[in-house]
Amino acid sequence: MKALLEIKGLQAGYGAVEVLRGVDLVVGEGEAVALLGSNGAGKSTLNNVMCGIFRPWSGRVRFGGADLTGAHYREVVKAGLIQVPEGRRIFPDLSVLENLELGAFTRGRARRSANLERAFELFPRLRERSRQLAGTLSGGEQQMLAIGRGLMAEPRLLILDEPSLGLSPLLVEELFALIRSLRDGGLAVLLVEQNVAQSLDVVDRAYVMENGAIRFSGLPSELLGSDELRRAYLGV
Repeated sequence: MKALLEIKGLQAGYGAVEVLRGVDLVVGEGEAVALLGSNGAGKSTLNNVMCGIFRPWSGRVRFGGADLTGAHYREVVKAGLIQVPEGRRIFPDLSVLENLELGAFTRGRARRSANLERAFELFPRLRERSRQLAGTLSGGEQQMLAIGRGLMAEPRLLILDEPSLGLSPLLVEELFALIRSLRDGGLAVLLVEQNVAQSLDVVDRAYVMENGAIRFSGLPSELLGSDELRRAYLGV
């Protein structure tokens, strides 16, 4: 499988505190990959470095064959590397429609109408609430909006950072069904999650981070099939 995202030897931190310690990670074209690990493992820092929000100390980020190491986040978005951040980060005082349209501000503007219709097909509740202020939506609806906004940018790779956080069990089931559908449709997905069992059910490969380093990479069956790995890295 052709590599879409390639991260090699990535080191980064805050001030003098090292957070990422030589991270290597690959996501192939059309592949769904899980990045698992507990709070404080370095997952969000890795996301922010990949997406141009923080600059790395050393190492390389390549996407679609281009070097994006330390690139401005606008250039990252233009390349098609789109993150749906933890906490949704919607604009609460704008309508659902305005939030979605902002997703196409940098990328996907030419096909905004078609992409908007696709978002409404995926999330019919957003169509029903298109004129409603985003801040008045339920938590599950806000997560739908955040994902829909990300899809408006026509991602080549969609990073979902803790998308199931705070959702009811029923909405979590719906969310993971959507992720499986996106993968089956050929979209590359990097799923950053603490929900281990359901994440491993919808991805092709998995990485486990611990203390800023990758401790495991391989098939979900390999991770779940090893009692030692489950106990050491997943606490299950």
